[in-house]
Amino acid sequence: MKAVWIPRFGKPEVLEVRESEDPVPASGEVRVRVEAAGINFAEIMARQGLYQDAPPPPMVVGYEVSGVIDAVGERVDPAREGQRVLAMTRFGGYADTVCVPSEQAYAMPQSMTFEEGAALPVTYLTAYHMLFNVFRLRAGDHVLIHQAAGGVGTAACQLCRSVEGVTTYGTASKSKHDYVRENGCDHPIDYHSLDYADEIRRLTGGHGVDVVLDALGGTDWKKGYDLLRPGGMLIPFGWANMAKFGKRKMTHVVGQLARMPWWTPMKLMHQNKGVAGVNMGHLWEEREMTREAITRLLQLYQDGAIKPQIDRSFPFEQASDAHAYIEAGQNVGKVLLTP
Repeated sequence: MKAVWIPRFGKPEVLEVRESEDPVPASGEVRVRVEAAGINFAEIMARQGLYQDAPPPPMVVGYEVSGVIDAVGERVDPAREGQRVLAMTRFGGYADTVCVPSEQAYAMPQSMTFEEGAALPVTYLTAYHMLFNVFRLRAGDHVLIHQAAGGVGTAACQLCRSVEGVTTYGTASKSKHDYVRENGCDHPIDYHSLDYADEIRRLTGGHGVDVVLDALGGTDWKKGYDLLRPGGMLIPFGWANMAKFGKRKMTHVVGQLARMPWWTPMKLMHQNKGVAGVNMGHLWEEREMTREAITRLLQLYQDGAIKPQIDRSFPFEQASDAHAYIEAGQNVGKVLLTP
């Protein structure tokens, strides 16, 4: 088995490829020969030592893969061998061979490529859960999506487009505005040249938005909360501002923590607003919820309502370049690794 390891915390250059014995599927598991693995920002933070859920180094991270089942454990239908699947890995996905519980390997539509399959589980599941399970998106809602050109941002824009009458606002560099428009964002906002909060107030006549999907953290959580209409909800699902400088700087970390807003139930009650955090890594074992969401997403894919957008694929040997590429904010859509 070939895998990309994080031997110690540090810059992208610490990533290295190692060889080891192939894993053997346990009872209830399938083994997948990986064709593509998704990269998520949580894995970059894990490499920097800023992701508390990650195992200690040396470690192999990665939440999502696609490939072909080549072996099954006991209590798994042997007919699954040879099936094209996308799978959820909960670490260990940066490898050319993974073993996962059978119920977390989903048959891919024939029209879906391996690249699309590896790009769907984390980003689309996160966006779907926030919009439809946590918030309950409905016609007429106004939605602010931060990092609209990223993986989750792209998924959220496409999913909002599947509901009639939803208006979306997305923060993205000006060079990425055509991309985010093509994927369903009604109002791209260049956060480099504009204060996005002021621009949204202008666009909405001061009314603000119904929900904010925020992967930034820090002061942006407060700005997002202040943009909410009565009955609105802020959904934090990441803290990209923490990893802004590409390495672990305690002064930066302390500064981000100091500017983090705090809300009391009394304040939320009086202002008729809500805050609901989402960490999909902590929902991996909610398998019925996950199954329902993935099943719905695969149907939306077949209906043409969503389509994972692939920016670039890097071979395992260039994993450090892939991490650096995402950290620099160059990607539009999903970045993948291939064995």
